[in-house]
Amino acid sequence: MTQPAANCPNCGAKIVFRWSSSVQTVCEFCKSILVRTDVDLKKVGQVADLPPDSSPIQINTEGKYGNKAFVVVGRILYEYDQGGWNEWHVMMNDGTSAWLSDAQSEYALSWSSKAQNLPAVAQVHVGQQFTWSDQRYTVSVITPAHYRGVEGELPFQYWDKTDVTFVDLRTETGKFATLDYSDPEAALYLGEFVEFDDLKLKNLRSFEGW
Repeated sequence: MTQPAANCPNCGAKIVFRWSSSVQTVCEFCKSILVRTDVDLKKVGQVADLPPDSSPIQINTEGKYGNKAFVVVGRILYEYDQGGWNEWHVMMNDGTSAWLSDAQSEYALSWSSKAQNLPAVAQVHVGQQFTWSDQRYTVSVITPAHYRGVEGELPFQYWDKTDVTFVDLRTETGKFATLDYSDPEAALYLGEFVEFDDLKLKNLRSFEGW
């Protein structure tokens, strides 16, 4: 499959989209945030320097989830009162995309899920239960967070956020869900917790002493 390509409108560097459905990317050379339209790329902002990160995952890290291979193509970075975490945008070898949450050495893979009548954030509290896809989820934590920055390719425009709220839910069997209140209308992601070693990751960042 031919990868869509264009030139950065800011510095002229060649921009190649690894995932055909990507809407936004960041120029590796000038750090311009670029939004893809039907005919060209539009610069909408500039990425500030991202804070130091201790995660071994990086853009182009590859791994496996079950029998599906994937590659990391993008990242959204958040900060909250206990530190920060990454939401890695991963492209699966079947053409779909997912999110690998990486927070304090706890990892979860999730996929966007269509659900009707999602609750407003003000209606949610810890301990509350919801049922999606025949699974009962319990709200475990409500996290006010601050959007810190992006890199790589994303499936939607995400560059002008400030403070956002996330609601994490769990099941007794290791399933995971997130209600994302980044936009006025809530978004639901369903998945499960995963062990780092089970992902069989390669092309990781190397740290002194490893």
